[in-house]
Amino acid sequence: MMQKNLVIVESPAKAKTIEKFLGADYKVLSSYGHIRDLKEKGMSIDVEHDFDPFYVIPPDKQEVVKSLKKAAQNVQTVWLASDEDREGEAIAWHLYTVLGLDEKNSKRIVFHEITKDAIFNAIQHPRNIDLNLVYSQQARRILDRLVGFELSPILWRKIMPSLSAGRVQSVAVRLIVEREREINNFQAEAFFRIVAAFILLDGKTVVKAELNKRFKTKEEAYAFLESLKNATFTVDEVNTRPGKKLPAPPFTTSTLQQEASRKLNFSVSQTMSVAQKLYEAGLITYMRTDSVNLSTLALNASKKEIESEFGSNYVKIRQHHTKSKGAQEAHEAIRPTYISNRNVEATPAEQKLYELIWKRTVASQMADAELERTTITIGISNNDSDKFHIHGEVIKFDGFLRVYLEDNDDENQNESVEAILPPMHINEKLNLYEAIANERLTQRPFRYTEASLVHKLEELGIGRPSTYAPTISTIQQRGYVIKGSKEGEARQLAILTLKNMQISSRSKTELVGADKNKLMPTDSGIVVNDFLTTHFQLVLEYNFTADIEKEFDKVADGEMKWTETLHKFYKIFHPIVEQVSSSRTEHKIGERLLGNDPDTGKPVSAKIGRFGPFVQIGSADDEEKPQFASLSKNQSIETITLDDALQLFKLPRTIGEWEGKTITASVGRFGPYLKYDNTFTTIPKGYDPLYITLEEACQMITEKKNRDASKVIKTFAEDATVQILNGRFGPYISYNKANFKIPKDLVAAELSYDDVMKIIKNSPEKTAKTAKAAKTNKTVKTAAKTKASAKKKKS
Repeated sequence: MMQKNLVIVESPAKAKTIEKFLGADYKVLSSYGHIRDLKEKGMSIDVEHDFDPFYVIPPDKQEVVKSLKKAAQNVQTVWLASDEDREGEAIAWHLYTVLGLDEKNSKRIVFHEITKDAIFNAIQHPRNIDLNLVYSQQARRILDRLVGFELSPILWRKIMPSLSAGRVQSVAVRLIVEREREINNFQAEAFFRIVAAFILLDGKTVVKAELNKRFKTKEEAYAFLESLKNATFTVDEVNTRPGKKLPAPPFTTSTLQQEASRKLNFSVSQTMSVAQKLYEAGLITYMRTDSVNLSTLALNASKKEIESEFGSNYVKIRQHHTKSKGAQEAHEAIRPTYISNRNVEATPAEQKLYELIWKRTVASQMADAELERTTITIGISNNDSDKFHIHGEVIKFDGFLRVYLEDNDDENQNESVEAILPPMHINEKLNLYEAIANERLTQRPFRYTEASLVHKLEELGIGRPSTYAPTISTIQQRGYVIKGSKEGEARQLAILTLKNMQISSRSKTELVGADKNKLMPTDSGIVVNDFLTTHFQLVLEYNFTADIEKEFDKVADGEMKWTETLHKFYKIFHPIVEQVSSSRTEHKIGERLLGNDPDTGKPVSAKIGRFGPFVQIGSADDEEKPQFASLSKNQSIETITLDDALQLFKLPRTIGEWEGKTITASVGRFGPYLKYDNTFTTIPKGYDPLYITLEEACQMITEKKNRDASKVIKTFAEDATVQILNGRFGPYISYNKANFKIPKDLVAAELSYDDVMKIIKNSPEKTAKTAKAAKTNKTVKTAAKTKASAKKKKS
């Protein structure tokens, strides 16, 4: 029997969930994302004719389109049910066009949650494709292609091959580079913070108070402690006032990304991937949104859940309002589809994210937390200007805190401890137990995390919910930014202690500037950023980029033609491209002159090259060929000194002889290493190739030999390229740079050559993780079959 209806969505998981709700009259198929895009090679845009795009169906989508066309011809109505944002609208429009649909036999439906009620409500209220949303998506896609297509060749010629540039990505890199430079230029200043411990009249209770002043030098801090010896201390003021804490609004895309990073340690892309699965399983509402609104249904469900779980005094229904102008992705915040479902059956990551969304949603409709904040001021008898202060905070009614408290990015937030204070009265005399002056350093700016970068982009109005995760992934994939760690620098800090009328002094070592999992620019990122900000300053201005986003919003709202925003941009952008492309530079972009080599007098410079950053003695114009040395992993073109650079030319360094063969130390693309007997050994972290001893080198080489020996389980005389090796997950077969699993019921060491070739021959194609690996495995298996066949004929 022919089905009456075909529903097309963009993902198989979404199709599977929707199919459960619809009857036999509906068939649900997936388009697997976009079925059409700009041609991969070339600009694929006719600039002369109003930026007319040239769309093609990629090879990997040909079969999908073919099956969708066939299915569409055999039904009465095609329902285009892709997501309700601009990307989803564009997918629907491309399907409508490519499948040859018309308004009589097709309908557009949207929903922001995959529930039975939402699906049937959408079917009862279909609409036409919103061309304004389509044009807005198309304008963004074309503009980004124009920028990439015209900028990238300039980067290849002026800096080095294989570089690329993107509109929003370049602005994100700029933010990270500027922050890194702020950190490099930051000069930490020392100061002394005074904390005193006082004993109350009962002789037992001790309270800590902080002085309202900082001292710049150790001498000043010492003098102040000295003055306390002859002072008496009295409670001057006790100020108690009520306070409130309000719950955070429900999640938008960016706030979900930020909180999942802080609370769950998820990357931005991981958060979006997990949220997508929850949405497609019908567990949460649409995850690309900048709205904080909740539907009436969700508000009522929240109220019912809170009353049932915590009592009616915990309920405070409120409708949060979206601050972001041009909120355009969806019409509701991210929330569970059914508030009554506190837990879901899913993977651990999905459960964690769902719980976070559930708590945030419910907490947003709960009563404020009621607090009592107390400030106590302690006077010093011989000092009228300086005071000690104690701050305490008591929760009188926990309200929403019963469920959830939002985190923040303040790395010093644990320094101020909230405490319940003992009863204290004005004019009460206090005894000084001890006073400690701790030397501290002013805090440098913080490097961005993925989450704090999303927050900054949103604050500047750059990008939209659908672009944050791809932007952050792209700048890392292109090698412009890494998520890395810095070891920090050990600093000696002074501590002065006044106790029993005596002042003692000691010091402690503190690690300053250490960072973990923060975004840092690479040398490539710095060089490309400097080139773009110098020559394309206007295009990379934060306000300019934000204004373009606003124009895309206007296109989506029907207030501006999509071609108008492209003409405005291209009129500014293209002349700069032509000018920069034709201009000549005196020296290579990104080159930094460090000084002269004291031995030869030749210039020493740091540069970026095809294989990464390096330093050079001499120039291409010299009669002698310049000398080159790669930078080590922890060095940068931006900060390397002349002395550091000259040290690199001492490599490769001959360490000595061992068993009649020479050991040398050097630095390569992947870090420092030893070379011995045509084999290479990685130098472990903590050892410097310039100072490593012969004894240490011999030990490292011996340890590597032992590891390698235990790695090889078996080799075969029939073919030296076939080996059985030990790996992280057990024994496996290595053959012609491809790996094959050994069945669990077989003993690796007992396998014959014929057994191994049979395993390779019968290995499933899906074991290859990449297209390249699949091709390799296919070639290897063909070779294995050929060898087996040849052996059979021979016998």
